Amino acid sequence: MDVVVTGLGLTTALGTSSEITWKRLLAGDSAIALRQPFVDLPPRPMALIGAIPGCLNSILGKTVAAAIADAKLQLPLPECGVVIGSSRSHQSLWEQLACQSLLAAPTQVAPRNWLETLPNNPAAAVAQQLGTQAPVLAPMAACATGLWSVIQGAGLIQSGHCDRVVVGAVDTPITPLTLAGFEQMGALAKTGCYPFDCQRQGLVLGEGAAVLVLESLQTAQRRQARIYGRVLGFGATADGYHITTPDPQLKLGLAAVEACFQQAQLHPPAIDYIHAHGTSTRLNDAKEAQLIQALFPPSVAISSTKGATGHTLGASGAMGLVFSLLALHYQILPPCTGLKTADFELNLVTQATPQTLHNALCFSFGFGGQNVAIAVGRCC
Repeated sequence: MDVVVTGLGLTTALGTSSEITWKRLLAGDSAIALRQPFVDLPPRPMALIGAIPGCLNSILGKTVAAAIADAKLQLPLPECGVVIGSSRSHQSLWEQLACQSLLAAPTQVAPRNWLETLPNNPAAAVAQQLGTQAPVLAPMAACATGLWSVIQGAGLIQSGHCDRVVVGAVDTPITPLTLAGFEQMGALAKTGCYPFDCQRQGLVLGEGAAVLVLESLQTAQRRQARIYGRVLGFGATADGYHITTPDPQLKLGLAAVEACFQQAQLHPPAIDYIHAHGTSTRLNDAKEAQLIQALFPPSVAISSTKGATGHTLGASGAMGLVFSLLALHYQILPPCTGLKTADFELNLVTQATPQTLHNALCFSFGFGGQNVAIAVGRCC
């Protein structure tokens, strides 16, 4: 059964809508700036939506509403499935709770609404927002969470469980623990995010949410919905090698892409654009470049948008897929913001470029050896 995308919602540090974010992305803007939201930690480049770290449920709720409106649907949607994931969920609230526990007796700390801070809460909140009685899933797969939500949502449609599913991911990862953890790993950049650049320093954390409305092709055609693209296929593997380091042999990363091609019935030359994971770390960009060079012709256009939005961790894959669909819809390649001097022999897009696009591929590579690739194409 064909699965298509009929609605998009996007909230990033670049803008509070897909239209604003896309316009600023094409202009080459970056939302990354030096910030110090926590007095105990030094300033770092980061991509905040507002002046201070944002509220996860508020960001997600607005993004879901935008996707529903974009799909021209009306609430409630009692038969609509929900697959919304998050890598960190409400970690910021738990960190605040932990700090409070140092100053008070444990029995005085737990908030009355502590159940609303559990990891599955984003998905549950969206289910309530939609008024659904259909399946509700809450994947957590590190930086691959967003693409996993799309895979699971497409599966609900293909298996006949649902005709429509709202999928996506949200993360507000700018917390003291997350910053300190990445700092200890030596993964944080000092000045900015420069994917695939000779001078890349590391990743820059960002906030954001991306939500897509998936429907069966028949359902979308029946209501004459606008279709951004079709989900052609996907592949997912796990290295089982190391919690943070990709397998040097890239066997399972290559296998994920090959599985995606097999399901999509495509070959590498059919891909016009790759939205790369492109975190701007020394090792991961090098391994991703190696994977691309092993499979694809040198002409395939490539960009990572994390130099504009920051790395939104679990939300990054869903965000990249939204950008891929917008590229197909508007027939424009988005730039690899932050890139000045390429470190690899790849066809990296340096400025927004009109181009005939039929098929796009989106990558996510997450901690724990998560490898995910999703192919999307223009529909009808």
